[in-house]
Amino acid sequence: MEFKISKELVQELELLIQTKNDQQLEVLLNDMHHADIAEVLDELDFDEATYIFKVLDSDKTAEILLELEDDLRENILKRLSPKEIAEELDELETNDAADIIAELSQDLKAEVISELQDVEHAKDIVDLLRYAEDTAGGIMHKELVKVNENWNVLTCIKEMRIQAENISRVHSIYVVDDEDRLKGRLSLKDLLTTSSRTPINDVYIRKLNYVNIDTEDVEVARIMQKYDLEAIPVVDELGRLVGRITIDDIVDVIKDEADEDYQLAAGISQDVEADDSILEHTKARLPWLVLALLGGFISVKVLGLFEGAMIEHGKLFFFTPLIAAMAGNVGVQSSAIIVQGLANNTLSGSLFNRLIKEVSLSLLNGLILATILFVGSHFLLDVEIIIGVIVTVALISVIIIASLIGTFIPLLLDKFGIDPALATGPFITTSNDICGILIYFSIAKMILGF
Repeated sequence: MEFKISKELVQELELLIQTKNDQQLEVLLNDMHHADIAEVLDELDFDEATYIFKVLDSDKTAEILLELEDDLRENILKRLSPKEIAEELDELETNDAADIIAELSQDLKAEVISELQDVEHAKDIVDLLRYAEDTAGGIMHKELVKVNENWNVLTCIKEMRIQAENISRVHSIYVVDDEDRLKGRLSLKDLLTTSSRTPINDVYIRKLNYVNIDTEDVEVARIMQKYDLEAIPVVDELGRLVGRITIDDIVDVIKDEADEDYQLAAGISQDVEADDSILEHTKARLPWLVLALLGGFISVKVLGLFEGAMIEHGKLFFFTPLIAAMAGNVGVQSSAIIVQGLANNTLSGSLFNRLIKEVSLSLLNGLILATILFVGSHFLLDVEIIIGVIVTVALISVIIIASLIGTFIPLLLDKFGIDPALATGPFITTSNDICGILIYFSIAKMILGF
C-alpha cells in the first residue's frame, strides 16, 4: 500500500519534536521506508527536519539524505559537522556518497573526506569525483563482485562471500585477468552446478556488454534498455574493470533527461524546479520569451507587407490566427516525432525517405483539414468561395512546409551536436508562425492580385 502523508502524522511529529520525545520519534519513524521519511521531512521546516535527522541512526538517515529535495538536503548538510556528514557517507555506496560530496564547498569536501573511517571507501569516492557527472564514470558504483579467470570454483565462492559483504545487491559476477582487465561474466547457475575444482576459465561467459568510463550516461541508458540489462560493467582506457552501473542509476538518468527535454520543449533553457527563486525562473524562461517576442515583431512586419489587402479583402485577416496556429502545431508534432526517434535511436532510412514520408502524411492531413475548413467557412462563416479557396490552399501549403521544417530542424541540430529537443519549443513554433503567415498572404496575393 502506497504511503500517504496525513495532517495528523505531521502534527504528531511536531508535538514529539517540541517535547523532545526522541524515543517515541524513533519508534514512529523506524518502521517507515527511507523514501517516505524524506517525504515527511519535506513537509516540516528546516529546524524540525534537522532535529529528526539527528535523532535517527546513520544507517537510516544516509538513505533519507539521497531522497530529500535539493534545498532541504543542502540546509541539513549545512547544520551537520564534517564528521557527522562523513558518518552518513560511510553508510552509502560510493556513487551516492560522491554525489553528495560533489554538492559541498571545496573546503568542506576535503574535511569530510578526511573524516571518512573506511580508507578504501574514501579512495573510491575520490576516484569517482574526477569523472564528469554525465558519463559512465560519473554514475557508476565501485562496489562489485569480481573473480580471477585463473581461480577454480571453490576459490571463487570463498572470495565472493568476502566481497558480497559490502554490496547491497549482486547483479553480476565479473571475471578479470591478473591485470584486472575485464574478460567476461560468470553465471551463478554454472557456478552452483559445476564441480568445485573446475577452473573458472572453462565456464565463464566471454561475450558481454560493457561501457567505457567516458561513455555518455544517455548512451549507457540506451544500451541497457536495448539489451534489457539490470547492470553493466565499466572499464577504463586499458580495459580494466573499474565499476558497474545498475538499473536504478539509469532510471535517474532517464528521468533527468526527460525532465530536461520537457523543459526545453516548453522554452525553458535551464534546469529549474517549481520551488526555485523568481530570479532563477526568469533567467531560465526569459531567453525564449525574448525570441518569441522577436518572432512576433517579424510577424507584424510580414503582415505590414500586405497592408493593402486589409482594405480590399479584410476577411483574409480573420484567418491569420488559424493559419499561424496550424503551422505551429504541425511543426511541433513533426519535430516531436523526430526528437523522440533520435532519443531512442529508432530513426531508420535516409533523410530523403523521411522527408517524403512527412510530405505524404502532411498532404493527407492537409486535404482532410482543408476540406473541413472550406465547408465550415462557407456554411458557418458565410465566406466567399474565392476566400475559402485561398485559405484552404494556404492551409495545405502551410501544413506541408511546417512538417518539413519540423522534420529537418531537429535532424540539423542533432548533426551539429545541439540538443534536438530545442526544436520542439518556441523556436519551431515561432519560425512556423512566420512562415505560415508569409505563405498565406503570398498565395492570397497571387490569386487576388492586390
